[in-house]
Parts: sequence; structure tokens; C-alpha cells
Amino acid sequence: MSKLTLALLSGAYVCLSLIAALMVWRLGGGPGASLAGFLGALALCFAFQGVVERSLVGGRLAGDLASLADSQRGLAREVAKVEARITGELETATEDALRRSEELFTEVQLLEDVVQQISDRIEAGLSGRADETGRETGAMVSPQTSALLETVRSALASGRVDLYLQSVVSLPQRRVQFYESFSRLRDETGRVLMPAEFLSVAEPARLVAAIDNLLLFRCVQIVRRLARQERKIGIFCNISLASLGDEEFFPQFVEFLGANRDLADALIFELGQAAFDARGAAESRSMAKLADLGFRFSLDKVTDVDLDFQDLSRADVKFVKIAAPVLIEQLQERDGVLTLRSLPDLEAGAYAALAARHGVELIAEKVESERQVVDVLELNIRYGQGLIFGEPRPIRDSVLAQTGAPTELMQAALRRAG
Repeated sequence: MSKLTLALLSGAYVCLSLIAALMVWRLGGGPGASLAGFLGALALCFAFQGVVERSLVGGRLAGDLASLADSQRGLAREVAKVEARITGELETATEDALRRSEELFTEVQLLEDVVQQISDRIEAGLSGRADETGRETGAMVSPQTSALLETVRSALASGRVDLYLQSVVSLPQRRVQFYESFSRLRDETGRVLMPAEFLSVAEPARLVAAIDNLLLFRCVQIVRRLARQERKIGIFCNISLASLGDEEFFPQFVEFLGANRDLADALIFELGQAAFDARGAAESRSMAKLADLGFRFSLDKVTDVDLDFQDLSRADVKFVKIAAPVLIEQLQERDGVLTLRSLPDLEAGAYAALAARHGVELIAEKVESERQVVDVLELNIRYGQGLIFGEPRPIRDSVLAQTGAPTELMQAALRRAG
């Protein structure tokens, strides 16, 4: 009750009490009786007020208790709904976890089969390879070649095959859009063997397919890791004609990729222009099988810019890498217009657009200076790769181990090959 209301009621009570005292006076009561009537009437008024206030407070309390009961019942209903939703989500999460476990188990089984195949191939191919190479060439294998071949054999058998990644950036922003993968071997001392060194003995000994196979699995591991980080970045993974034509390995690899089609947007298989032109019927069928699964191809080591983009598109080649020096060497000015020597009727700036009309994206690789970046931009090429954008960097074994892919399984199988 507000102070104003209390004051008004008190005034009214005093007036009523005065009236009561006056009535006692008129009825013949003396001053004492009148005062008693006044005080009695005043006390009666305040007593009545107290009764009224208690009644009102009781009514409010009853209303508050009823509201609280309603709120409690509503809260109980909401708690029941939340419990039901949590129970449903837990059941769904459990089902998803079981499904993922089954998928992972299936994936590991497929990988184990393929890795065992790699092991068998290496075991069959490595034994006596040096003598065979010597017989094929008609000459004795030099001690240096034998030693290098044994180093390559040991690196494969011990799983010392490392993955290096180099960024491919958008131009002119220079944001990483892709990575290209490279394989490097290490000898027992940890010295890194560059491709030019180990391929000189690996190719005659027919070990390139084994190296390619391991590189493919490394790329799959990194793609899985990037997917978990929700990074939509593609990886160019080199593949040789030997791998595409391997009738024992390739069907199992296709089976693995068929069970993991979600890799198709991120994994791009790359081969050189010379290898692409030399592909036979078996290799073309293998490429078609990968394309049917949604995988794309890239062409690198391009020496002739007069490319048949329509033919490349039919073969599902979506990227073509041309070295910046090759592109710049092609530039010439003809009648005041910048053109390419191999395509004199085409403006240089329209070359990338010509490729794009056939669904092929050009990438300038081996870009090593800012001057070359400017020249590439004049050709309207959207992507660049080279030392100026970043050197190839090794991926730590600990990073590969975190993907859950069969790194240890591979190494164990390769150790059995030794």
C-alpha cells in the first residue's frame, strides 16, 4: 500500500471516529464517553483495515502459488522434451559412430589388401633386379649404380618415402587453392634423395610404380586430414603410366577409390604431357575408370602450348600446368598485338580463355620472380606455382599418423618385402 493511500485511509478513519464521538456526545455522554467512542471507533477502523489487508495478501499468495505451480508443470514438460531430444540425439550419434566404424574398418581392409599387393610387387621386383638390369642393358652394373639401387630398395622396404607439398596459389591474391605432392626417399643416414637421383635407377628396375603407389596413399592421408579441418583445398598427385597400366594393382586401387568417392573433389591425378601422349589403350581405360568415379586429371611438363583442349577435355583433363619460362618464351609482338609463337593468330591474353571454354584451367608453374608473375598476369592465367610462392615442404610423420590412415601398415608390409 502506498503512503498516499495510507494517509487518505487514516484521515477517513479519523473522520469516522469523530462522527462516532459526536454521536455519543449528543446521546448525553460526557467528555470521557465521547473520547472512548472516538478511540473505539478508530481502533475498529484500523482493525477492519488489517483484516482486509490480510485477505488481499492471502489472495495474492494463492494466485502466486497457482502461477508457480503452473510454471513448475510447464518446466517439467520442457525438461521431458529436452530429455527426449537428448536421448534421440544420443541414439543418432551412436548409430553414426557405429556406421563410421564400419566404414573405417572396410577402408582399412581395402587398404590392407592394396598394401599387401604393393609388398608382393616390391618383393618380387626387388630381388635380383640389379643383375636383371645388367642383362637387359648388356653391360655390367657399376658399383655406384648397385649401391644407389640398394639404397632405393632399402628406403622402400623401410618405408622411408616422404611426402612434400608445394602450394598452388590464385593470382593476383596469392591465396593457396591447391597443393602439389612430391615423393622423396631417404637413405639410412637421413639424406634426402631427389627424384633425378633415385629415378635414374628406379625406372630401369621398374620400381617407379611402387613409389607412385606409396605417394598415392600419402595423398589420400592428407586429403582426409584437410577434410577433417573443413579445408576445401585440392591436391595434385603424380601418377605414372606404369601405375595406370598395372593390371594387378590398379583394379584394387579403383575399388578403394570407389568406396571413397568423397575424395574426388580434392584429389587430382597428374601426369606429364609426354606420358599423356604415350598412353595406350590400357592406360586410357584406367583414366576413364577414375573419371567415372568423379576424379580429374592434370597435365604438367608441357613443352608444346599448341594443345588440343577438346581432346584434353574428353580425357577429363581439367588442369594444364605450363612452366612460366615456356610461356614467356612463346610471347611475341605481331602487328602491335602480343601473341604466342605457336599460335600467332591468337592474342596471348586469350589463351587462358580458349582453354577455359573447354573446361581446362591453366596454371603457370616454376614461377620464380616478380617479373614472371607480371608476365603471367598479362596472359590472364588465374593460378601460379613456384618458388616465389613457396618451396615444397615435407609433411611430418606425426601429421600423417594423426589421419588414422595405414602408415604403420604400409611400413610393416614394406619391411616384409625386405
